[in-house]
Amino acid sequence: MAPHVHAASESWFAISLLLALLLMDLLYLRGWLRLRSASARVIPPWRVISFSLGLFLIWIAVGSPLASMDERMLTVHMIQHLLLMTFAAPLILLGLPVMPFLRGLPRQFAQAVGPLFQRPSVQSFGRMLVRPTFSWLAATATLVGWHIPRIFTLALQSGAWHLFEQATFLVAGLLFWWPVVQPWPNAPREPRWSILLYLFLATLPCDILSGFLIFSERVAYPVYLSVSRQSDLSVLADQECAGALMWTCVTIVYLVPAAILSTRLLAPWNSRADLAQSEFLGIVTPQSSPKRVEVL
Repeated sequence: MAPHVHAASESWFAISLLLALLLMDLLYLRGWLRLRSASARVIPPWRVISFSLGLFLIWIAVGSPLASMDERMLTVHMIQHLLLMTFAAPLILLGLPVMPFLRGLPRQFAQAVGPLFQRPSVQSFGRMLVRPTFSWLAATATLVGWHIPRIFTLALQSGAWHLFEQATFLVAGLLFWWPVVQPWPNAPREPRWSILLYLFLATLPCDILSGFLIFSERVAYPVYLSVSRQSDLSVLADQECAGALMWTCVTIVYLVPAAILSTRLLAPWNSRADLAQSEFLGIVTPQSSPKRVEVL
């Protein structure tokens, strides 16, 4: 593809993505305002900010000028993956998006799709997707699979595969963080201490991959040897930087919910403190979980 045609297609994609994300944000805000008119305590404003920030990070990773640099630097490629899977996904879930979207959708659309999500088979499939075992496997398979050199090169050289790769990172991130955040309508089924083990086990594939990138004495992705570089870093130094970035970000980000959960588990049982911390983590307790949400 000619350079000017490729640039034009990237520009149209960036604009289309921005419009789609703005539409999602408007639907969320519309639903949130409707919920707020009924009860000011349903979803606090900080969750709205969290959701909007998550959408903004998606655009930064995929539609901003940063996205055009991932073909030249592995570090930029790693930043994209971290933004989608480690930052944007939990921020979106902390916004408790299900209820606002149900209220924000047009009435005709809600009437058409509402009964579909009430089917037992659909609900069972949804519960299976967000079980910690499946979520961990999905996130690990996505992380490891896309960093296999042959598959990595395929995604880097094909626009369609590259978009599919980024979409799978976002979806895998949402699945991974769902058992941790547990947004409505999720009901906790596993003991909360198991999430600490879940987070610890999730760091292992990241540590192995980042350790390999940092300490390897050879270039893992030779495709970067044949592209023009916009940095003084060598390909091997760029690889080490990408691995260090992944190692640091994952360790810090996973430590935050682990510390909050540990504090909650070690604190004396107090209904008021438990409710406040549950609200911070996005947990809907059986006492506070709504039995039914009207979408019309």
